[in-house]
Amino acid sequence: MITSQTQDIIPEKWYNIVPDLPEPLAPPIDNSSDRSSIELLNSLLPREVLRQEFTFNRYERIPDEVREIYAQIGRPTPLFRARRLEDFLGYRGKIFVKFEGATATGSHKINTAVAQAYYAGKEGIEEVVTETGAGQWGTATALAATMNGIRSTVFMVKVSYEQKPLRKKIMSLYGARVYASPSTETPFGRSVLEKEPGHPGSLGIAISEATEYALEHGIRYLVGSVMNAVLTHQSVIGLETQKQLELMGEEANVLIGCVGGGSNFGGFTYPFIGQGKEVEAIASTAEEVPKLSRGEFRYDRMDTAGVLPSVKMYSLGADFVPKKIYAGGLRYHGASPSLSVLVKNGIVRPEEVGEAEVIEALQVFARTQGIVAAPESGHAIASLIRYCRAHREERKNIVVNVSGHGLLDLSIFDRVGI
Repeated sequence: MITSQTQDIIPEKWYNIVPDLPEPLAPPIDNSSDRSSIELLNSLLPREVLRQEFTFNRYERIPDEVREIYAQIGRPTPLFRARRLEDFLGYRGKIFVKFEGATATGSHKINTAVAQAYYAGKEGIEEVVTETGAGQWGTATALAATMNGIRSTVFMVKVSYEQKPLRKKIMSLYGARVYASPSTETPFGRSVLEKEPGHPGSLGIAISEATEYALEHGIRYLVGSVMNAVLTHQSVIGLETQKQLELMGEEANVLIGCVGGGSNFGGFTYPFIGQGKEVEAIASTAEEVPKLSRGEFRYDRMDTAGVLPSVKMYSLGADFVPKKIYAGGLRYHGASPSLSVLVKNGIVRPEEVGEAEVIEALQVFARTQGIVAAPESGHAIASLIRYCRAHREERKNIVVNVSGHGLLDLSIFDRVGI
């Protein structure tokens, strides 16, 4: 039930940055003349999600039922001042943490999963399918589907499937069927395994398997990141942050978040950026997946097989196979088109962090604030630490989005003997 306190903070509308971008988004294009990838979206996505994907409406009303579920799964998420971290770093300004790990599934992913599963259920859809890297999106999809009376299937990138068995277990607990990708469940998965039986998998391959599986079985696909509708749903993060800062009598000067496909970063920063707030926005990415520094801003496939349309974005190439870093959610080869436009125009500054620095940052955060953050979020924390050490005497308000907890990712610390 939504109480008066949560009702004041959980927004009534999502924010869509598309009409406020510095240049128009390039439209998606088909990958071949044999079939239209764009038309296939009508068979893949719930109708309302597809409408929101291509709308120029600045705001979309959040259904009352979705707001109710938001309250049940932990929204609004906490925003708190990290005083112990300030003291540790000797930073003279203020550090605030928006903690999406406080949701029932432990990450920001549930924000769009609930919305998409709700729309699917309203359309009478009985089963949905998706992919997942680290497992957070698959977990969110599994719970959101169950809460809306829908079955779910998840294709999990093989290296994460093997590194993180507890992720598979919790998805199964929520009612999902989980397959390691590449799998033998789809023609594309089988073709990958024929060429390389021990393939570690990638998000591009897992997306291809999930979309192919959806088309083959006549079910719907839920989108985890990159696409506009997802970033619109995730704007609940930034809108809540704005309201919480207002209640504290504070303003944000610097915003920091990690980037895989762009959903948590976009959801966190877009309400500030798009509404003309003067903020410095830092997008922290994996050094091992340098899409925003070494990627090209061009049309590329969203998935390896090209089932989904191609979009114009910074990309390392849809065939890119990343190193086996632990932050599975950051292994995606591209960045969302809207984020790519903001980076291209110098409105968002990208920064890369390697895994060793991430592990150190996670330890600092745990020992100062008591929170075990996700490896993905560790990139944002590492960028925060860098910023504070370089600007110790500044009195700016920094807000970092910790997109998830890392309580199921503790084996990352095996690498440093913890």
